[in-house]
Amino acid sequence: MLDPDERIAKVLGDNGYKATPQRLCVARRVLEANDHPSAQNIYEDVRRANPTVSLSTVYNTLTLLRRLNLVHETLGPDSGRRFESNTRPHINLVCTRCGEIQDVDEPLMEDALARLQAITGFTRTDQCIDVHGVCSRCARAPNR
Repeated sequence: MLDPDERIAKVLGDNGYKATPQRLCVARRVLEANDHPSAQNIYEDVRRANPTVSLSTVYNTLTLLRRLNLVHETLGPDSGRRFESNTRPHINLVCTRCGEIQDVDEPLMEDALARLQAITGFTRTDQCIDVHGVCSRCARAPNR
């Protein structure tokens, strides 16, 4: 079994891209994330390990990873772009108070998407279903 860097390098190489240290560092950060980091968060984290990485490199790498279907882009609570490695159809619950984004896998969603395709003939290449509201932790907390 390939380690994460080898897997990323293989996907990049199979698609005609070089697996530069900067690309690997950015890809590793977003693919191993349990959160939904912004490009700025990724940049700050990657710079600690690799000070030569520029913000432009982060954005370009994220665009490439998205094009290769390795990451998914969604909108955060501030309408800023966030990235995640969960590319399966799912729902993002976005808390407008604390900013947390929680993934929810709903089996019926895949069925609904298949029905939409059957009805309309529309072929889905990506999906993003974000539900904005207040998470249970923030709902229990006193209003600020």
